[in-house]
Amino acid sequence: MLKKLLVSCLLIIVALSATAQRERIENLPNFDKRFIHYGFYLGLNTNGFKVSYKPSAFPDARVDVVSDVGFNVGLIGDMKLHNNVNLRFEPGLVSNTKTLRFTHIANENEGTREVGNTYLHLPIIFKFSTNRLNNIRPYVLGGASFDFNFSSNEKNQDDNFSGQFRQNASVFMYEVGIGVDFYLPYFKFSPSIRGIFAINNEIKFDNRSPSQWTDPIDFFGTRGIFLHLSFE
Repeated sequence: MLKKLLVSCLLIIVALSATAQRERIENLPNFDKRFIHYGFYLGLNTNGFKVSYKPSAFPDARVDVVSDVGFNVGLIGDMKLHNNVNLRFEPGLVSNTKTLRFTHIANENEGTREVGNTYLHLPIIFKFSTNRLNNIRPYVLGGASFDFNFSSNEKNQDDNFSGQFRQNASVFMYEVGIGVDFYLPYFKFSPSIRGIFAINNEIKFDNRSPSQWTDPIDFFGTRGIFLHLSFE
């Protein structure tokens, strides 16, 4: 579903770019002269997990991840550092649901876990823009974030032996993306496509070993794609 939305977004960007190129009137001519400005964003995401494995008592261990489309929403604070460089703080919420299938576990009830995550997403992002061309301005961005997982189950004493999959609540991630600023008559609209990648291990190992759920896992970290729509 998100792939179809990404394709639709790209088509919209192409159409807006063509319109902006034909447009002779320069909208918001003084917008980029501001030292600080604010906005908000809405978007969709599909987040999975990168899983790597280590030797264990469970041969051929594998975790398949199926991700539903989630949403992201938040605020924007933007500081101009240079004509082509901005520093942004974009606090928000990111929510999604994943289904984990431990394929080496024969019992379907024991081998399936539904993981619903809601993150407080606190990224610091550098935005590198080209010079403005009429009413469009492409850019790339990159940065890092601290994320707090409200639904991690980190402090839950029950583990997978009791049907509870647990993660560490605190996650550090890095983020990269590309997008285009469109200067409209009353505001700036900025669609972008971004990737997020966890740096630290999110798995919280079960209380006892051997555990068929967590013993085979060496690294378990979020990997995701955002469709990000900013209004400034």
